[in-house]
Amino acid sequence: MIDPLFSACPERHGTGSEKWDRWAGRDVIPVWVADMDFRTDPAVLAALHERVEHGVFGYTDDPPGFAPSLAAHLLRRHGFAIDPDHVRGITGVVPGLAVTARLLAAADDEIISFTPVYPPFLNLPGAAGRKLTRVPLVAAGDRWVIDHDALAAAVSPRTRLIWLCHPHNPTGTVFSAADLLRIADLADRHDLTVISDEIWSDLLLDDDVGGPRHLPFASLDHPAARRAITLVAPSKTWNVAGLCCAAAIVPDPDQRRRWRAAGGGLLPMVNSLGYAAAEAAWRHGEAWRQRLVAVLRAHRQMVMDSVATIPGLASIPPQATYLVWIDCRGTGVADPQAACEAAGLGTSDGRDFGAPGFVRLNMACPTPRLEEALRRLRRAFAR
Repeated sequence: MIDPLFSACPERHGTGSEKWDRWAGRDVIPVWVADMDFRTDPAVLAALHERVEHGVFGYTDDPPGFAPSLAAHLLRRHGFAIDPDHVRGITGVVPGLAVTARLLAAADDEIISFTPVYPPFLNLPGAAGRKLTRVPLVAAGDRWVIDHDALAAAVSPRTRLIWLCHPHNPTGTVFSAADLLRIADLADRHDLTVISDEIWSDLLLDDDVGGPRHLPFASLDHPAARRAITLVAPSKTWNVAGLCCAAAIVPDPDQRRRWRAAGGGLLPMVNSLGYAAAEAAWRHGEAWRQRLVAVLRAHRQMVMDSVATIPGLASIPPQATYLVWIDCRGTGVADPQAACEAAGLGTSDGRDFGAPGFVRLNMACPTPRLEEALRRLRRAFAR
């Protein structure tokens, strides 16, 4: 049975949607950028209406309920106790990453990241005048894993940061406690700071049915965890990315003091509607989130079943996110992205994630649309 909350979606053409305007005028179903086609939680919409009725939208600071609502959510969902005073509102996780590059690394210092990874992880270090060191994840059985020997070998005297995408985009991996502790040991040994992007932490697909749970890196009982910076946002889970509101959890008081200045004057204030949406999602959005996860779990099975019947395609089921990372190298198709677009399917190109031969498919859309997208995926790789 299709959940009525997620059975349809508004028309998005002509609304300034990056997702839907990319192939405007063409018969292409967009399943690329990580926003959902579903309307957000009614509780979030109600909070936005209430904030609009206030009628004044001046310059902002973090409102008094913002940090406490996040702290309560993290404790309830993940058992992660934070000090609300450590929270800083930011316009997004990507700006947060950019700030950490400038705050904690000097010109030509190095930042480690695991690949494939979503494009800002690859592009931001260079834009900040820092260097990126890539450590490839390894496909092993039913999950993607960290090659810890390769990680240790990647550390140099110029390494300052590890940028961790946890849960991981695009593979959907939920890193284990053992993995996180090995990263923490390495960071402590070399005096590195871990920046943990945990934007997907509320979209684990099996944690309510006995699957892996999210363990925040900074919740570890470890010296490296106590100085880690955590980046979170409601944007993926409650589909409010366009409202540009996220949070950085920064335990070090000197780093908190220098946080905004490290943005070089380019770190804008969070808008008031973003704050309202975030607080409502964290306080009142749990029931809606659970219903969404049930839909995404069913959609994941649909995608996995379809991929398994298309010769040459392979995919490890994601443990989190609404994204499926598909290996097309066995098809013999030189340009999988072009083949998908020619078949009317707008996926994300694996080259943008540092992995030619792959595509990423966003399954967060109404079920009939996903069914048609999978028909087009089959058409893209028909022999």
